[in-house]
Amino acid sequence: MSTENEGTAVPADQTAPSAPATPPTPPAPPATPPAAAPAGPAPQADRPAAEPPADAPTEPVTAVQEPVPAAAHATPSPAAPATAHAAGAGGWPPAPPATPAWGVPQPYAPEPPRKRTGGLVAAVLVAALVAGGVGGGIGYWAASQRDGDSTSSTTVASGEAPSSFKRDPGTVAAVAAKALPSVVTITAKSGGADGEGGTGTGFVYDKEGHIVTNNHVVASAADGGTLSATFSNGKTYDAEVVGRAQGYDVAVIKLKNAPSDLTPLPLGDSEKVAVGDSTIAIGAPFGLSNTVTTGIISAKNRPVASGDGSGGKNSYMSALQTDASINPGNSGGPLLDASGAVIGINSAIQSASSGYGQSQAGSIGLGFAIPVNQAKNVAEQLIRTGKPVYPVIGATVNMQEKGEGATIADQGSGGTAAVTPNGPAAKAGLRAGDTITAFDDRQIDSGPTLISEIWTHKPGDTVKITYVRGGKTATATVTLGERTGDS
Repeated sequence: MSTENEGTAVPADQTAPSAPATPPTPPAPPATPPAAAPAGPAPQADRPAAEPPADAPTEPVTAVQEPVPAAAHATPSPAAPATAHAAGAGGWPPAPPATPAWGVPQPYAPEPPRKRTGGLVAAVLVAALVAGGVGGGIGYWAASQRDGDSTSSTTVASGEAPSSFKRDPGTVAAVAAKALPSVVTITAKSGGADGEGGTGTGFVYDKEGHIVTNNHVVASAADGGTLSATFSNGKTYDAEVVGRAQGYDVAVIKLKNAPSDLTPLPLGDSEKVAVGDSTIAIGAPFGLSNTVTTGIISAKNRPVASGDGSGGKNSYMSALQTDASINPGNSGGPLLDASGAVIGINSAIQSASSGYGQSQAGSIGLGFAIPVNQAKNVAEQLIRTGKPVYPVIGATVNMQEKGEGATIADQGSGGTAAVTPNGPAAKAGLRAGDTITAFDDRQIDSGPTLISEIWTHKPGDTVKITYVRGGKTATATVTLGERTGDS
């Protein structure tokens, strides 16, 4: 038996005997007529309402005990007992029942038959319909008196919609609405006959028209190619490369004839980011400009090498990992925190088919962003000089082995010494064959991890290096040197 409509009155059983039109004759009244009997509680069915027929409407049935509009029951139901009409003699609406005197005996009402449940349900239904008709009549009468028109009907007006809807600060919609005007879609074309290029993203860095993005977004247009930046309002501006840092995968371009109303995005502090913090990524995945995706910080200080996989042309970062959807075309776009501040530059993804890098593979929830603290240092250097500056330890390490640290190679590229004479590593006493296992408080498991950590610092920083030589662990203090430009 269905419980879907339990507690809802149902139509009277047509086969059940109807309620008597005239109640049984009460005993002879005493010399002084007693006051009217108090109205007892309405009878209630002693079981749930019967399940409706299969062809009955499926909409919920409104409980008949509730008052209904005048249009539905302005006229009392003809099935109502005659006493319901008598109560209103002398005018409409009917007068309220008199209050019975305390202790006065009341007329005896015969108990309804117990087995005739159909008749009981019918009696309850009739009483309810009469109550509904009375309530509707009162409502109609009041409206007629107020409006001065006895022929008009009442209408229940629905609530009006709010005149404006304002999103609270900090919501994704509010953050995106504020940030989108400061994010651009970059189109790069090479200077060759084929005009090869691609699409990426960047964001406004200052009011002078500098745009920060990834190096691999603009590399194809760096030598004789063309660049353009399109804002969310559809306006497009030509641009030129100011400087590129291949190792960091950071580049700065500048708008030609930049508008005067540029709004730079605020920069956050990537050192204060915590795992689990909310993230918002904005970009042009597969050319779909002004796309907003959300996620969290999944991990920090994730060593990532992105590029063509050849080693010398790779970029290295100690990345912020996020599960916000990042795809080809998101490169160079901002990774925002919940307040709308930039905490990273979206740069690489790991896909199930192609490993690290920005290939045509789609997102599987493993995206990586350059921490904004590092990106800011690189961008300022590029704006000042047009060239990147890298901190170095002055030693060549093996980039293939992983798991036991970063081992200093036997020799450098082109047959040079693996440890630069009089360089930072040499002055600290490091030698070829030493395996570096820690850089300050970071564990080192490979050459790319070591480079990623070195490049989070600046030239001149002093760091502690832990290394293993001949099975013994030792430490050394190294003052980082510098290298200008991409080698």
